Amino acid sequence: MRTVEAAEVAPTTYAWEIQAEQLKVRVGRKRMAVDGLDVALSTGVHGLLGPNGAGKTTLIRALATVLRPAHGSLTLLGDTVGASIDLRRLRRRIGYLPQTFGYYKRFTVREFVEYIAWLKEMPKQAVPEAVQRAIERVGLADRAGDKMKTLSGGMVRRVGIAQAIVNDPQILLLDEPTAGLDPAQRVRFRELMQELGRDTCVVVSTHLVEDVATACTDVILFSAGKLVFQGTPDDLAGAGSPEDTGDSPIERGYSALLGDRVGRDSW
Repeated sequence: MRTVEAAEVAPTTYAWEIQAEQLKVRVGRKRMAVDGLDVALSTGVHGLLGPNGAGKTTLIRALATVLRPAHGSLTLLGDTVGASIDLRRLRRRIGYLPQTFGYYKRFTVREFVEYIAWLKEMPKQAVPEAVQRAIERVGLADRAGDKMKTLSGGMVRRVGIAQAIVNDPQILLLDEPTAGLDPAQRVRFRELMQELGRDTCVVVSTHLVEDVATACTDVILFSAGKLVFQGTPDDLAGAGSPEDTGDSPIERGYSALLGDRVGRDSW
């Protein structure tokens, strides 16, 4: 069950958990990192793919309400992001893992996840059980009392996933979540994403097409701030041919769709 406030217990349905129409998001004064995006996402795991500099992180930050739209509209869980929106109320229902996140090194794993639960204004009585569950779901129950400064990079990343899911969010945004995870941990992460995607709108930004092929219900291919493709992993795999670059059908589909945009000889 979702650990939400009493006023939010009654189930709410949305046509789309995330809906963007002609969305533009600026980075700095001039560059439009997201440029005229139209997309609608509901429950499921949505893989966000694209080359470096495509605008993936900017889009994730906009969905997390860290960045405001410069143009167009962005609606999250029925609320249109704008000057009059109650961001605190909306953020209670969102989970967010950025590429890098800060933490107090002297905090234990449990203390850090509890701190994030407090920041998300979760009901006090619900926190202990929610924190324990989040830590267990990322396989760190045996390290819950360890200080953050003693953890490996992969473990810190798993703590980051735990803090993102502690409030059982309705929208979960993960930016390069498998960075630093070993192959076995990545398999477990994919299983967790499939589990969460049954009743959550999960958006995962990644460079690893294997994660997309295994865990995602659909794929959003992004380049130069624009939507290039949206469809199932099978649709993406079918877009390629044996002549395209890649070690798997989905990699060849990725290359085929982006070949003219990034250049076949580019890094």
